[in-house]
Amino acid sequence: MSEDRTSQPRSWLDRFTDLFSDDPRSRQDIKDIVREAAERSIVDTETLSILEGALQVSDMQVRDIMIPRSQMISLQKDETIKEFLPRIIESAHSRFPVMGDDHNEVAGILLAKDLLPLLLTGGADEFSLSSVLRPANFVPESKRLQVLLSEFRSNRNHMAIVVDEFGGVAGLVTIEDVLEQIVGDIEDEHDQDEENNIKEVENGIFMVKAQTNVEDFNSAFETGLPTSDFDTIGGLVTHHFGRVPECNESITIDGIKFRVTNSNSRKINLLEVHPD
Repeated sequence: MSEDRTSQPRSWLDRFTDLFSDDPRSRQDIKDIVREAAERSIVDTETLSILEGALQVSDMQVRDIMIPRSQMISLQKDETIKEFLPRIIESAHSRFPVMGDDHNEVAGILLAKDLLPLLLTGGADEFSLSSVLRPANFVPESKRLQVLLSEFRSNRNHMAIVVDEFGGVAGLVTIEDVLEQIVGDIEDEHDQDEENNIKEVENGIFMVKAQTNVEDFNSAFETGLPTSDFDTIGGLVTHHFGRVPECNESITIDGIKFRVTNSNSRKINLLEVHPD
């Protein structure tokens, strides 16, 4: 007796495919389709976020996500290891641009792992930074992110120096920056420092990570920001803007001034807070 396949439960892939039966004509059509898929519980919210992130990346350029030059942690090619090693340890990064005599000259890229042989040889006094530099990869601000991601994968680079239309150094971008636009934050053991979410940088001025819990914020600053609708201070600030704000935009909420110091197209990462 043959099995009646019409009575079998349809897979999520079958149902998801049905959503595309009208042949979407634009990215917005695709976004609407995947959102409808989430509403029908064909895909979960995390999958929806990844699909939307992938679509968003196709519209973005390097300038939209790059780390600006003012925030780059770089080394100077004439520095000794004793001079730059504390900076490497404090930042916990794995790659560092090394600058030359001119402020737009990039001598190369230092991989922190290339310093490990010094532990065995003990040759710190004779160490030459230029001897371990890797070639720098340069990309224009206008390069599309999906093209950059493809290049990162093909040439196995994880970092690129971003240059402006005049050839000057505008910032840097990493493969992690691109992937975070698709899958969200990629955190490691150095990102998770819950005890240091709120840090005073000047008298009465604080840097606050956007993922800080609103209740923790209220406790630290003795404030009464609402906790019922938002878990994080970044979510609350975004709500008051009515959109994801750009860097250096400010807003005052219940007498507290918030200035966005780090954000991307999807969310706030860091806030400067003036509680008074």
